[in-house]
Amino acid sequence: MFRILIACLLAVAVAGCTGSQRPQADPAEIVARSYRDPGPPSLTLYTMINTRTGSGAHTSLMISASERVIFDPAGSFRADVVPIKDDVLYGITPAVERAYRSSHARETHYARIQTIQVTPQQAEIAYQLAKQSGPVPGAYCAHSTARLLQQVPGFEQIKTTFYPVKLSDQFGQIPGVVTTEYRENDSADLQAGLAANNALLNQLEPASAQ
Repeated sequence: MFRILIACLLAVAVAGCTGSQRPQADPAEIVARSYRDPGPPSLTLYTMINTRTGSGAHTSLMISASERVIFDPAGSFRADVVPIKDDVLYGITPAVERAYRSSHARETHYARIQTIQVTPQQAEIAYQLAKQSGPVPGAYCAHSTARLLQQVPGFEQIKTTFYPVKLSDQFGQIPGVVTTEYRENDSADLQAGLAANNALLNQLEPASAQ
């Protein structure tokens, strides 16, 4: 257990799995920004991985259900056009999704993106569980995501872990999962990436959801 805690603290230091307090959106803002993807219901696991060591730095889960959200436990992502309640990001349009992965992918880290199509019922269960999770403590990103997945029918085989890459490896063994990688070579400074993508979203996104 001591080794696990040390590993999690290292992950906090390099990736922003920090449990930092984020502004809380009001319900009207969440409704105004709500976005439903026209594609099939799906779950997408993001794993941020150190390019030098191969160690995992952050875990999050995009859920495409009655609306599309990202469960970003103990995450650092912020954007003016993205309402946040506890650790759920709302209004995940294609532009916001691109900004999310672009903000995390940089010289020092890349994003492993794993997507699986699910039934509407599975997606809705995951969506409701994400909203009920509340704020997640720092370094519990992989653990809380694994706990959420365990409660979705068809994903009971997922074992709890504090290690993002171990969770990614488990998820990748599920039949139907499609895995890709997203890389950028810009500044290693996460905050610089967040600021740049926030500025871009302010240009691209309308004042209210479509």
